Amino acid sequence: MPPKTRTIYVCSNCGKQTPRYMGRCPACNEYNTMQEEVLDISRGSSLREGGKARPTSTGLPNTGPVPLNQITMDDAPRVAVPIEEINRVLGGGIVPGSISLIGGDPGIGKSTLIIQMSAALANSAGPVLYVSGEESARQIKMRADRMGLASENLYLVTETNLSTIFEHIYKLQPMLVIIDSIQTVYTEESESSPGSVSQVRECAARLQSLAKNSLTSVVLIGHVTKEGSIAGPRVLEHIVDTVLYLEGDPFGTYRILRSVKNRFGATSEIGVFEMTGEGMIEVPNPSAAFLAERIANAPGTAIAITMEGTRPLLVEVQALTSPTSYSNPRRTPNGIDIARLLLISAVLTKRFGLKLHEQDIFMNVIGGLKVDEPAADLAAALSMASSYYDKPLPVDMAFVGEIGLSGELRAAGQLPARLKEAEKMGFARVMVPKLRRRVPDLPEGVKLVEVRNLGEALAIAVPRD
Repeated sequence: MPPKTRTIYVCSNCGKQTPRYMGRCPACNEYNTMQEEVLDISRGSSLREGGKARPTSTGLPNTGPVPLNQITMDDAPRVAVPIEEINRVLGGGIVPGSISLIGGDPGIGKSTLIIQMSAALANSAGPVLYVSGEESARQIKMRADRMGLASENLYLVTETNLSTIFEHIYKLQPMLVIIDSIQTVYTEESESSPGSVSQVRECAARLQSLAKNSLTSVVLIGHVTKEGSIAGPRVLEHIVDTVLYLEGDPFGTYRILRSVKNRFGATSEIGVFEMTGEGMIEVPNPSAAFLAERIANAPGTAIAITMEGTRPLLVEVQALTSPTSYSNPRRTPNGIDIARLLLISAVLTKRFGLKLHEQDIFMNVIGGLKVDEPAADLAAALSMASSYYDKPLPVDMAFVGEIGLSGELRAAGQLPARLKEAEKMGFARVMVPKLRRRVPDLPEGVKLVEVRNLGEALAIAVPRD
């Protein structure tokens, strides 16, 4: 008797299921993302499961309920990665039994970074299995030789069938499994093609079950969409414990490894690397790297002190204002959210008389870093004013502060850590919002310039003749 089947349409962006084809997904409003899938309803379909991942048995024993006070952490300590920048992003190392997802633009260096981490862990912690569905073992070997990597405990296999991958894992018993990439892996229990929503969801669920039951850590490499988010159903990011993004300017040398989800550590933590012919090199002092090519006394540049997780960073914010020839002036940010740029330019125009509605504004954060913290508002505003008046800002001053809609300045957290980083980089003064109370542990080598609003900041940093 032939199996009973049912046809549904699944959004490749968010995983929404509908019984008929739709040009636009009703959940995420993306166009042309509905893909046809045939479900075998005689075995139970994901439609009846509400679109949630349904873990399948991996052949490993599953433990029963255990009282909370009987669970000990001594049996599975973190495994420290010999690459400190990765350690920082992961929160101190790899947790046994965890499953992580790393994404990034094509050619940004995901495979390069992961093969370096795999070789380092294989030499220090135990066997590592690298499963590639996109490259042959010879291609990976060529990359490893170019970077000078060698390890007897790093095993390579080219395979996309999940059942065969599990057989290799049972035989080898590695401490870490790399899947490059999850979009190429398929399971025979799903009739969809590799990379489809059902395949990605089912394979990720089975790998999660493997990790939790065997304490084998798993790292998935994922493709990204043109918007830069992880490709595939959104449930994929819910299944994993950690989501990492490798970002940076493809034409530049610096790469930023950013944590956007971490069940075992701080989110928004970053690691900084330099891409070279020998692979990824750690940048232990990112502030010095980002300021290395700074030109002193140049109009339109300001130094912002931002916090990326627990790490303070000094970054150079550049702005250029130019009279526009269009009825609608352009606002072109790179590394700063356009909504923050529009807000800051509106405050400068409305509250302080800068005629930015007649100017094109271009803003750039040096080094390929994306700054989302509102504490960089003050530096962005003063760089715009500096370019508008064609006057440089004080070369020995850095800036911290969030700007409100009426031009007031609001305090930023972790001020002692920011000031210590500024002192280490040789800045004598830091402009901050007026302190409402005494802050302990402030460094003595940096002078605070306290201002209440953006008008006072402009009068000190960009004085009018």
